[in-house]
Amino acid sequence: MSTQADHGHGLVPRPEQPPDALRAALAAVDPKRLPEMQRTKDEAFAKAVERQSLSPVRSWVLTWARDIEIARRPDLAARHAHAKNNLEHEDADVAREALRELSAVLDEAMKAVHA
Repeated sequence: MSTQADHGHGLVPRPEQPPDALRAALAAVDPKRLPEMQRTKDEAFAKAVERQSLSPVRSWVLTWARDIEIARRPDLAARHAHAKNNLEHEDADVAREALRELSAVLDEAMKAVHA
């Protein structure tokens, strides 16, 4: 799905971080991942109860905010897809560069989420 808003008027806005806002943003930029989001949310909340800590929930929020940031920005989405496609390249230098690029994309998206 395109990261463009309806009628091509720009990017889907960066969502706030409550789970419902993240879910709505994911529905706009990558709806096929909604079941994965729900599954990982359920796991994070179960871990939070088990550990009596909100850390798993906070990690879930940040992970999905980062992934939505990548999906909502065509530049990051393209870099992310290209890097992932080359992670297992037969040329070790290409695979190494893909890993470096994937890390750079994830870092850039996380910094944007924290901005």
